[in-house]
Amino acid sequence: MTVSIDLGTMKLGQPAEMDLEELLATRLLVQGNSGSGKSHLLRRLLEQSAPWVQQIIIDPEGDFVTLADKFGHAVVDAVGTEADLAMIAARVRQHRVSAVLNLEGLDADRQMRAAAAFLNSLFDIEREYWYPALVIVDEAQLFAPAAGGEVSEEARRLSLGAMTNLMCRGRKRGLAGIIATQRLAKLAKNVAAEASNFLMGRTFLDIDMARAADLLGLERRQAETFRNLDRGQFVALGPALYRRSETVKIGPVETSARSSSPKLMPLPEMNRENLDELLFKPGTDDEPRPAIMPPPKTTADVLKQLSNIRLDEQFGGETEPTLDLDPGLSAQEREEILHTILADLLDDPDAAYQPVSVLYQDFQVRCRIEKKMKITPGLQEFRQLLAVARAGVDEKEDALDEQQWNQAGLIADQLPEDMRGVYLLLAKAALGKKACPTNIELATAYGTRSPSRARFLLTYMEERGFLVCANDLRGNRIVTLKDLGVQTEPGSPD
Repeated sequence: MTVSIDLGTMKLGQPAEMDLEELLATRLLVQGNSGSGKSHLLRRLLEQSAPWVQQIIIDPEGDFVTLADKFGHAVVDAVGTEADLAMIAARVRQHRVSAVLNLEGLDADRQMRAAAAFLNSLFDIEREYWYPALVIVDEAQLFAPAAGGEVSEEARRLSLGAMTNLMCRGRKRGLAGIIATQRLAKLAKNVAAEASNFLMGRTFLDIDMARAADLLGLERRQAETFRNLDRGQFVALGPALYRRSETVKIGPVETSARSSSPKLMPLPEMNRENLDELLFKPGTDDEPRPAIMPPPKTTADVLKQLSNIRLDEQFGGETEPTLDLDPGLSAQEREEILHTILADLLDDPDAAYQPVSVLYQDFQVRCRIEKKMKITPGLQEFRQLLAVARAGVDEKEDALDEQQWNQAGLIADQLPEDMRGVYLLLAKAALGKKACPTNIELATAYGTRSPSRARFLLTYMEERGFLVCANDLRGNRIVTLKDLGVQTEPGSPD
């Protein structure tokens, strides 16, 4: 079956068509400077072919997410790890779902890593899922640069390798690459050379015009043609288009991008007095402000923030530890007294960082002042209580699952005493579906001001199989607690 895609009209008004089956076998390169109508062309092609073939779009600016409303594309926001994106890409191919990988908001390095992970997973899928699919990569010069830039060499190598696989070897796996670029000179030659179909739009730089003319088989003097094209006009050539170069005018589209070209509009009228009042009057809390990073939290803020949960049953529930309880005091009464003494002890911000020996002396004095207590807890018990109190997890939240929380306490008991509170702090965040604690929060729970110590603690627990640390594509940390089967939400380490 032959399916023709209606791109628009030719010079004399005839319909401009593209053979979709031939496109799947021969790939397409679109080139045009900013404002030439390149994204409009891609949108027209996607809309016309949506009923016939699966579409997978690598979208660095979030322009094509609007296809989801009319054509049902799945929007994949790059917010997880590279492994998450690879898993999603495999499912996209298995279930033949059209999808848009939205890379908006990521820097260039992370965009390249995310695109590489997604494309490689599409490419490496098992043979039984090699269904035909159009893979559209907008701003391809970002993902297959001709030369290194400000991104890391590793990210460039991964992204360039994935793009090369798509254009050179993707056909046998059912992947038909459609790449669009503003600058042919910035696009890697081995990626551009694999395309057999071309749509060349308005171009002004001599080096780009010369490369476009070479790809179309035009003489150098004919390269000036690209400078005179109107917006939305493209020179078409290729087995899926025309055997000789033809100029086509792209037709209208049904959907629109979230971003659009700027339109002129008159400035508001105001006199000088109003302008001074508008700009220089004191600000109010409800006025919009520039997005700035919040100031770092102080130790007191961290302790206050973390003081809302507690370990309800430190030893896991049914059995209680054997303790030398005070005569006349129940276990619950004794626990409440100790909790009050420790809370008062740690009210001083500096107490979180004092040696255990110094804190234990102060603790003994406070226990003697508390006349209800006849027996002061030993150093071993004090270390256990202090580790939990420093982390601020001596009370669990009501929303947390009690069974899982008790299990977290049992797992924490397998760690050194001074690390138990750190593990419980991570468990509290994971079970409560909250962001991963920052380095300073973890360090404070351990009793130090050093963020590097927090990184060491995570490494120590990861090496011993208690947890797995990963960073998402935005640099946020995600901690998975393996024994509990839960993970924290992404959180900035800083």
